[in-house]
Amino acid sequence: MPPRLFVLLVPVLLPLTAAAEVVCALAPSTASYNASQDQRPSPDAMQLAKGVNAVLSPICTPNCPVIAVFRNPTAPNAMLVASNGDAKIVYQPQFFSMVYDNYGDGAIIAIIAHELGHALNETAPAAWMNGGWSPELRADAWAGCALAKSSLSATSVKEALTAVAKYPSPAHPGWAQRLPALRLGFTHCGGDASKFGP
Repeated sequence: MPPRLFVLLVPVLLPLTAAAEVVCALAPSTASYNASQDQRPSPDAMQLAKGVNAVLSPICTPNCPVIAVFRNPTAPNAMLVASNGDAKIVYQPQFFSMVYDNYGDGAIIAIIAHELGHALNETAPAAWMNGGWSPELRADAWAGCALAKSSLSATSVKEALTAVAKYPSPAHPGWAQRLPALRLGFTHCGGDASKFGP
């Protein structure tokens, strides 16, 4: 049996119910989000999501979560939504376009991996992470891991970190706490520490 993909585009997936829980949103408010406007992701976004899947699925197998990916113009930048055992990453197309234009592929990889990291914490918790970390810091560590395994240039890693710093969730602690979690994920997953910077 082939390994299960945890980032999965589901062609026909009904929107999650009103009881859905926003696990993480990279914006101050989720009030504008309307699940009925969820659409298939763009080919570019799905390609990057599949890349995140390729680098992280060997770590979480056989406990990888299955997550759908959607674009939605009412989404608050990017978020992970869960309901009744189902989960989805929803992104605002304009947000991804702006992040890509300003920071490149690595930034989108880090954002997708951060949102995915919340689900990974539930299904495949990592013993190498600090047990006292908040869910946001653990998700950041997963983002650092995905950046390392994506074989990005030092410039792409720096741009990804700049984007991640610029778009935190309201629950994120300050950057001084986030940076060590990202760095640990990056180095634990084989990243060249010199690419990560000081």
